[in-house]
Amino acid sequence: MKISDFNLQPDILEDEITKLIPLKEEHFEALFEAASDPLIWEQHPSKDRYHREGFTAFFRAAIDSKGSFLILDKQTNEIMGTTRFYEYNPEKSSVAIGYTFITRKYWGGPYNKSNKKLLIDYAFQYVDSIFFHVGAENFRSQKAVQKLGAEKVRDMVLTANGTDMPYFEYELKKSDW
Repeated sequence: MKISDFNLQPDILEDEITKLIPLKEEHFEALFEAASDPLIWEQHPSKDRYHREGFTAFFRAAIDSKGSFLILDKQTNEIMGTTRFYEYNPEKSSVAIGYTFITRKYWGGPYNKSNKKLLIDYAFQYVDSIFFHVGAENFRSQKAVQKLGAEKVRDMVLTANGTDMPYFEYELKKSDW
């Protein structure tokens, strides 16, 4: 496969636990309902995503990215959350995975690892490095990407809605996967 064949939003990625399907406009209400728990966002730099206004901006960016997925429980088809590919760089043979949230019902089990493994296995057919950008105070997500084998490579500042927010960048190399 050539790098140019990399589709940031393939039709379906699935295993026995989760199913990732391309995010569509018609998913908004059901996904907003899933995201409307403030505890999901308490460690995230953008803590307002449980409000319609904050979530609408998040959802709009997800749709516009053309790399976002709805995460479904494979057994029940219940919406678990969303995730996406972004910052694809063919010259550096890299892509980022992030903007992920999972409802609390699915915390602590095999679900995050399952959906990340689907994305990672797919991406490593085309790239050599995957990056994760995690808020400096998002300890749950930091722990989750470290469990995948990603290593912190730098501190960074991202700006969202005019506010600078501290982040960490983690890298997972194909050779380490």
